[in-house]
Amino acid sequence: MNLQELVAKANPTDIKAIDEALARWRNIAIPLHSLGKLEDVVIQMAGIMRNANVKVDKKALVVMCADNGVVEEGISQSGQEITLVISENFLNKKATASIMCDAVGADILPIDIGIAADSKLENRKVMYGTKNMTKEMAMTKDEAEVAVKTGIKIVGELKKKGYDIIATGEMGIGNTTTSSAITAVLLGEEVEKVTGRGAGLSSEGLERKITAIKKAIKLHKPNKEDVMDVLAKVGGLDIAGMMGLFLGGAIHQVPIVIDGFISSVAALCAVRYCEVTKDYMIASHLSKEPASQMVLDALGLSGFLECEMRLGEGSGAVTLFPILDMGVAVYKGVNTFEENNMDEYVPYS
Repeated sequence: MNLQELVAKANPTDIKAIDEALARWRNIAIPLHSLGKLEDVVIQMAGIMRNANVKVDKKALVVMCADNGVVEEGISQSGQEITLVISENFLNKKATASIMCDAVGADILPIDIGIAADSKLENRKVMYGTKNMTKEMAMTKDEAEVAVKTGIKIVGELKKKGYDIIATGEMGIGNTTTSSAITAVLLGEEVEKVTGRGAGLSSEGLERKITAIKKAIKLHKPNKEDVMDVLAKVGGLDIAGMMGLFLGGAIHQVPIVIDGFISSVAALCAVRYCEVTKDYMIASHLSKEPASQMVLDALGLSGFLECEMRLGEGSGAVTLFPILDMGVAVYKGVNTFEENNMDEYVPYS
């Protein structure tokens, strides 16, 4: 089945469940909408799950791990061999995101979708890293589609295993470069405006990064109206895999949590490919990367948290999990006005 046929299975969220969840919030004995976004997200999840009895008991973080050929251009502080090192650290709980998952009771699933070496991770490798986009397309359209379909498939597998919610993460040296390139094309923004220092580039390194992105865009002329064209020419396998996770959320009716800048770029790609996907996304935080606000604005979303995080790996997305737990606990646990023998609050006119 091709990607278009898979995505045709995506449907809007369920209005009946949304209305039931809204009615529940209005009937519990707290001032109307006094929990703000916590109320909104529970209502959203009810619509996604087609059930007002919302639960987020079984949580997963899927980390898409891949290398980027553009690292050859000196656009990162580290070499691409670090991708393998950090990715395998997820397995022994020695990486930040794996430690955070352990702390909040979430499972972590690091996926080798394109590391430039053999790894101990779950093997869904499309290719051994992308090509250097300043010299040739990062990947073919077929390779990009395989990566996207891989993400969709993973969501379906996790749904069958009983997971209620999935966070997105990535690991791949050079992936703020690919993310900035995609952002510049899709949003029609100047490269300088959307490109940051990533993991800590010097001013000279930042200039090399900007130059590499401009060179790739000029060489390939990606079509902003064709997301798969953009992804293949200047994107990355990790971004393609996460795009598939977001599309998979809409296809399999699972809420998908956006992490930071790179994850949000994958979310933007998914929405540009299938608009209904947006209804299945939850934005966790505002990354400190310069284009993060622009991408969230383009999605029409806002993050719950502003912690000035920019690590990636899914660290911001996982930070949201305990907040969602509290929201669902209040939604289910607080007495109604009737149970408290109270008059209901009424909206201001």
